[in-house]
Amino acid sequence: MNKELKEKLEKVIELVNKANSDPDIEIEYCIPEVATTADKCDVSGDPYIVVKYTVEEGDIHERKIKLRKVYLEKSAEDLANLITFYIEQFIEEINSVEYGGE
Repeated sequence: MNKELKEKLEKVIELVNKANSDPDIEIEYCIPEVATTADKCDVSGDPYIVVKYTVEEGDIHERKIKLRKVYLEKSAEDLANLITFYIEQFIEEINSVEYGGE
């Protein structure tokens, strides 16, 4: 991984962490050479982020967001916004299923 991409991804992680203020959301990073905070990272494919959302009953829902090559060409801000959007969409999906769209 080149230095420029590594710095961009470090900034993306920083921006995503700042944007996530929900205590029910846990974000794990599987980005070799940048951040690997998950217990187990599958480093054979694209780097990825795992979003875990814990609902009131204690159930944990997970979604993997792959950082495909086309995403990595975006600016750090655009990529962070995209990831944040995916996280918000994921939360809305779970809430509509769990709480019937309350």
